[in-house]
Amino acid sequence: MSIRVTHTHGEDIAVTAANGTEILRYVYRPDPDPFESRKPYAHPVRTLSGRTVTGYRPNDHRWHKGLQMTASHLSGQNFWGGNCYVHGQGYLRLPERVGSMRHDGFSAFTVEDDRLSFTEDLTWIENGGQEWAREVRGLTVHGVDEETGAWALDWSIRLTNTRSEPLAFGSPTTAGREMAGYTGLQWRGPRDFTGGTVFAPDTDADAGKLMGTQGPWLAFTTEHDDVDGHSTLVFAHAPENLDETSAIHESHWFVRSEPFPTVAFSWAFFEEFELPPGESFAYRYRIVVADGAWDRDRVGTYLGGLPW
Repeated sequence: MSIRVTHTHGEDIAVTAANGTEILRYVYRPDPDPFESRKPYAHPVRTLSGRTVTGYRPNDHRWHKGLQMTASHLSGQNFWGGNCYVHGQGYLRLPERVGSMRHDGFSAFTVEDDRLSFTEDLTWIENGGQEWAREVRGLTVHGVDEETGAWALDWSIRLTNTRSEPLAFGSPTTAGREMAGYTGLQWRGPRDFTGGTVFAPDTDADAGKLMGTQGPWLAFTTEHDDVDGHSTLVFAHAPENLDETSAIHESHWFVRSEPFPTVAFSWAFFEEFELPPGESFAYRYRIVVADGAWDRDRVGTYLGGLPW
């Protein structure tokens, strides 16, 4: 299925499928509120039939914005947005700790009939204005298929420490809050995903039991409000992410179906890791957006037919 790409320079990139549905809007215009950690995000994200599968600024966490790259605990700074977790005191409003990600430009931008790929350059800036890291981010929209009712978004990150000292990556769990290891690429779902079904390969565990586990992919299905229909999201690691010899640090799932729907590819769930000055790390992820309530077999078959 072909796509149409509309780039409003300085604002956002919109991808529309041949059936007229806008399936992705990637916003890189800086947010107005620095407390929400100014950074690019993808919202709305939709299935091919037009079901919205991302939430934006929900009243419980205004800094949750669709699909976004985050870092909840980074050398004392918060590149997620919102309140900071401080052990023994809980979540505190500490605006002086909230950093930002500056969009510096696109170094590559390719549009084909059925595929969009771009490379974005960003700078991670701590609250005082010091530039801490340089990021090269890649997004690719592909596999748009009306017959299967699905499409895929690949999202990659390569982050380089530009400081003269190590960057320490952690999470609320590494800071003392049990089973709250959120950080990294994070999805926030709309409210009709609340209470949805979460599953993974080779296990019957639900969202609660999958929290903090490891695996190649995780799926989240729901029945929508307002319209008759289901949607499925699949979150998948590139093979090298789970290879202990190539990944800088092992990843775990952060996932909740209640009280609100969210998934993160956490790169520092249980333990901190450091990135030395001048060094880099890289991860690749895939998010599949599908109409219908997919099951384990269908997810496995689809992923197997869509090589990296």
